[in-house]
Amino acid sequence: MNQLQPLTASKFLGKLITQYAHIHKRTIGPGAQEYITQLGIRTGEWLESYYPESGWTPDDYARVIVDIKNSIGGEFYISEVNERYVVVKSNSCPFGNQVKDAPHLCKMTSSVFGGIAARHFKYGEVNLRKRIALGDPGCEVLIAFERGVEAGDRYENLPITPKNGDPFSWEEDAIALLNKELKHSDDMVIKLVQEVEDLKKQVDQIKTN
Repeated sequence: MNQLQPLTASKFLGKLITQYAHIHKRTIGPGAQEYITQLGIRTGEWLESYYPESGWTPDDYARVIVDIKNSIGGEFYISEVNERYVVVKSNSCPFGNQVKDAPHLCKMTSSVFGGIAARHFKYGEVNLRKRIALGDPGCEVLIAFERGVEAGDRYENLPITPKNGDPFSWEEDAIALLNKELKHSDDMVIKLVQEVEDLKKQVDQIKTN
């Protein structure tokens, strides 16, 4: 067993999330990206609650999204800021190198960044220029506040949770659809459970060494 890189809680969680995302995509296909998009939009709104509510400038926005990513284990920094767009870069992914197992998780970054931009500037368009998940040495993301800067994922006219509400109050039809699709994935879930058990055994072995 490789002892050069000790197993940590964040590494374990990153592996678990990326493997779940990988299995989820294999189970339901391209629709998995839409689930991640919706999760990212809602997660972004929840994360905003940790920062001032209004009056953001592009500089404020850039500082917030970098702080969010770095707070969860990324190494992001601001590359460029102006009134039309922001560019941020990163030397590492919060999910670690495991993100290569599930590159569609980059939709989480896109939807968090784009959703926050849309709520504060009425529009967000995100181009994931470079992605560690696809083998690039680092990530580079452009977030535009208006059309015509660069083609990317567009976010606008997003519903905003009422004050003191819960962004994670999912609509019943979305939950029902997810449950229906997941009922067809019993074999995949069993494999996931086995993988979790294997990882748990590795953790136990490390603790006893």
